[in-house]
Amino acid sequence: MNHDNGAPPDPAPQRLSFAEDEERFDWLPALLDAYHILDQGVAEGIRRQQRQGRRLACARGCAACCRSHKDIPVYPLELVGMTWYAVEKVQGETRQRLKAQLGNAREGGGCPFLVDEACSIHPMRPFACRQFNVFDRVCAEGEDAYHTRPRDVLQPLKDYTDRAFDATLPFYGLTRKADRKRAIKTGAMHRMVRTLSGCNWGSVAQKMEEYDNQSSK
Repeated sequence: MNHDNGAPPDPAPQRLSFAEDEERFDWLPALLDAYHILDQGVAEGIRRQQRQGRRLACARGCAACCRSHKDIPVYPLELVGMTWYAVEKVQGETRQRLKAQLGNAREGGGCPFLVDEACSIHPMRPFACRQFNVFDRVCAEGEDAYHTRPRDVLQPLKDYTDRAFDATLPFYGLTRKADRKRAIKTGAMHRMVRTLSGCNWGSVAQKMEEYDNQSSK
């Protein structure tokens, strides 16, 4: 979903690193570890499809899914990461546009993080966005390829997805391996999910404004 550099994912994705912030926030290393695992799974899934002659259609500027998908699932830890990145990392004109869009976001609308046909929080985009990749033909405006042509949509590799979820579960108090395994097997962690379009993004716009005011002092 909306690859930032306009090319297929790196065959060996690198783990994102925010060294100083990882020292400040104990939740951040786990989230970055999870995203790294998931990105590796996506890259492997794409490679398998390409060996079968499929061509990845997603690229920068292809953002129909960001506008049309109304039920993108997000988990609490992801919301923390998205908020942090918007408040502390997005800069310049993109920041001003994003702040305004978040402040005006309404339930049921498209993704408020889409700025100039690109994801403004691309490093912190959630699991669902990272895994949604379409082959051979770009999505038509308003199309959800998951429903219209599911064979063209990348099927997540379960091993990578399960390991990525496992990396996040200590954030929710599940530190024992047996408890994490049970939560994944039963799907219990999915009960925590929210939809991106149903979140209160206005509160993030307010936090961005407060951060800007504090930084200008």
